[in-house]
Amino acid sequence: MADSRRPAATWFLAALTALAPVSWGTTYAVTTEFLPPGRPLFTALVRALPAGLLLLAMARVLPKGAWWWKAAVLGALNIGAFFPLLFLSAYRLPGGMAAVVGSVGPLFVVGLSAPLLGQRPTGRALLTGIAAAFGVSLVVLRAAGALDGVGVAAALASTVSMSTGTVLAKRWGRPAGAGPLALTGWQLTAGGLLIAPLALLAEGPPPALDARALGGYAYLALANTALAYWLWFRGIGRLSATRVTFLGPLSPLTAAVVGWAALGQALTPVQLAGMALAFGATVAGQLGAAHPPRSFSSPERNSRKDSMELTDAALRR
Repeated sequence: MADSRRPAATWFLAALTALAPVSWGTTYAVTTEFLPPGRPLFTALVRALPAGLLLLAMARVLPKGAWWWKAAVLGALNIGAFFPLLFLSAYRLPGGMAAVVGSVGPLFVVGLSAPLLGQRPTGRALLTGIAAAFGVSLVVLRAAGALDGVGVAAALASTVSMSTGTVLAKRWGRPAGAGPLALTGWQLTAGGLLIAPLALLAEGPPPALDARALGGYAYLALANTALAYWLWFRGIGRLSATRVTFLGPLSPLTAAVVGWAALGQALTPVQLAGMALAFGATVAGQLGAAHPPRSFSSPERNSRKDSMELTDAALRR
C-alpha cells in the first residue's frame, strides 16, 4: 500500500496519477475539433480496443483463474459501460451538467468504501467531496432550460459505474505476475469488446476518416486512454481509493482551461473562484487520505494487514 510510503514519494505518485484526469479533460476539445460528429460509440470503441490490444501486446500476460471474470467486470464498469454512458450524457445535457454529476464521484467512492473496503466515511472526506462538486458546478454550469431525464440518468450511471470499478479494483488488487500494464490492458480490451457490437448496431459501419480525424483518434487511443488509464490503475493499486478519486475534478477543470486557452472561451470571476475551490478540494482530498480511516475488521486482522503492507512497501523500494 502506497499510503505507507514516504510523503514525498506518495505526493509524486499522486501527481503522476493526476496526469490521467488532466488528459481526460482534453477529450471534449479533441472530440469537437478533430472527430466526426454524432459517433459517440465509435469514438468510445476506438479509444478502448486499440489501446487495450497494444497494452496486452506489451505486457504479454493474460488473466488466470478468477481473474478472467474479474477483468471482465472491471472492464465493463470502468470502460464498457462508463464510456458510452459518459458520451450519452454529454450529448444530452446542457452546460457541463454531465461534468457536475461526474464530480460527485468522490462521494460515491467514500460511500462504497464502507461496505467493500471496510473503511468508515469521515466528515472531512464528505465535506471535501461536496466542495469539489460545488466548485466544478461554478466552473461548468451555464443557464439552461429543463434537464433531460435520460441524460441525467446516464450521467449518474456513468459516475456510479466508474466509482464502483475504482473501489473494486482497489479491493481485488492485482494477481501475482501481473503489473498495472497488464491489468489496464485487460480492462480496456474487455470494455472495447463490449462496446464493439453496440457501436455496430447503433451507428453502423465506421465513418470515413481524414488525416485530422485519424490524428485525433490516435491521440485519444494512445495518450488519452492507453497511457492515462495505465497511470490511473497504477495509482489505484498504490494509493487509497479516496485519494485517487479526489483527483477526478481535475478533468473538468482542465477542460475549462483548454477551452479558454485553445478555443477562445472566456472565464468569468465566478468560474475562476470555482476553479480555485475545486482545486483546493482536490488538494485537501490528498491530505485527508494521507491517513486512511481504520477498518471495521478486528484489531488482530488490522495488525496482520499492517505488517504485510509494510513488508510490501519495503520490497517495492
